[in-house]
Amino acid sequence: MHIVDGALANPVVIGGAVAAAGGIAIGLKSLDLDRIPTAGVLAASFFVASLIHVPIGPSSVHLILNGLAGLLLGWAAFPALFVGLLLQTVFFGFGGLTVLGVNTVNIALPAVLTWMLFGRLIARGSPVHGAIWGGIGGAFSIAATTGFVAVSLALSGDAFLPAAKLVFFAHIPVMAIEAVLTGFAVLLARKVKPELFIKVATS
Repeated sequence: MHIVDGALANPVVIGGAVAAAGGIAIGLKSLDLDRIPTAGVLAASFFVASLIHVPIGPSSVHLILNGLAGLLLGWAAFPALFVGLLLQTVFFGFGGLTVLGVNTVNIALPAVLTWMLFGRLIARGSPVHGAIWGGIGGAFSIAATTGFVAVSLALSGDAFLPAAKLVFFAHIPVMAIEAVLTGFAVLLARKVKPELFIKVATS
């Protein structure tokens, strides 16, 4: 899911950097002291989960967990996921520094959209009801991420269209896995500390 340096046109890279800076600024503004430990845990979870790549055909896929990050953090998912992406770039060379903004937007913006669409639904009703919506949100976040990656590639030239299509179809299994993981995580959190979702959903 990481786009590498040199793969995108300059306007896409610049636009992504500007959008990422705006998202991070909004996220830092909304990140209160109570949510900093949660942001740290989710950034670490994203960092570890997305290091494990599974080959599928000519490509490879990995877990992202950005849907769960969005549901728990809202806009604060932007700085949390940015930190994870930055560390992966610096220590392992995943993606690249020039495309760090685009990669941040492609992963963090779907997290925020997941929160906007499903946050209040998860905070209402029973934990099982919340888990179902959480699972749907987890799958949606991956679908949205692949969509943003595909658009980023498509805007950089027609030569990238086959790669853009491959990104989506290769991540269909990941959507199913993330739906299950996010659903169970929401179920557990709703039972143990339900105020996490209520606070984010109304912030």
